Amino acid sequence: MKKIIRLIQVLTLCIFASAASAAPSGTAYTANERNNSISTVNLTNGQVSTTVLTIAPHNVQVSADGSRLLAVGTPAHGEHHADEGGQLWVFDTAAMDKPLFVLSAGAHPAHVITDQSGKLAIVTDSGNNTVNVFDLDKYALVTTIKTGKFPHGLRLSPNGKDLYVANMKEGSVSVIDLISMVEVARIAVGKAPVQVGFSPDGLQAYVSLSAENKLGFIDTVQRRLVAKTSVSRVPIQMSALPDGSHIYVANQGSSQQPDDKVSVLDAKTRKLIKTITTGKGAHGVAASTDGNYVLITNIEAGTLSVIDASTHQVVATHAVGAGPNGVSYLANKP
Repeated sequence: MKKIIRLIQVLTLCIFASAASAAPSGTAYTANERNNSISTVNLTNGQVSTTVLTIAPHNVQVSADGSRLLAVGTPAHGEHHADEGGQLWVFDTAAMDKPLFVLSAGAHPAHVITDQSGKLAIVTDSGNNTVNVFDLDKYALVTTIKTGKFPHGLRLSPNGKDLYVANMKEGSVSVIDLISMVEVARIAVGKAPVQVGFSPDGLQAYVSLSAENKLGFIDTVQRRLVAKTSVSRVPIQMSALPDGSHIYVANQGSSQQPDDKVSVLDAKTRKLIKTITTGKGAHGVAASTDGNYVLITNIEAGTLSVIDASTHQVVATHAVGAGPNGVSYLANKP
């Protein structure tokens, strides 16, 4: 009987181990700012392909409907001149060999997202202190919205209406009503905010305070900062899991002393519960749609780390292009 019980225990452990180590599925895209390319990573088999650009892409984003990949950046040939302007490149996710079209995107485009329909592209222009909104079907600029100083990362709330923008040189977050396309509030948050994120219910927003080594928490109903939690050095991007349980924060450090840590916070208690080592210059963060995995770009290491969200362990590392910055995830079609 004891042998039978032990056999059952072993089989059970094997089943759980197999489930925990199952390969992630889907595709990751990284913006390789230092060699002017986008890496497309098949997360199941580890195959990596490269698309060469004539811009140095700072950020990439899969559209809400999954049909397009958007990339923004400035000209790739050495020193950037303000009068040249940056660009928005739009690809078909099924054909990454060349862009569908390219649009002028302001003096210094930093980040890009789409609205929930996938028809509008929203780009921060750090050089002009604005957000530019583009119609992707008409290939045209819809409007330009003023923000605080040096807008950088931005995210759209789950309700599809409230756009939060991190203003790096003002210590604030702009709140933009995407229906009326105007800034409706500006929230003081702290030193050098880089990126923002949301809880799945939209009641809480997050902001990385890179000069404070902290993650800020915003009450989106009251539109005010309500808490800060210490993380590792120079936090950049963050993402909450789809179930809202945890927040993953990538800490880049400096170019002279790069950090390689990802801070995991309990979203309910706002406490740090785990620190994960990935690669030098941990920067971009994206969670898989099913919430099983978290993707981290390591800007100094030139790699993409895959973290198992159930174990908080790195389960795969993929070599991508030089200086991977932003990262975006696309689930496989059912």
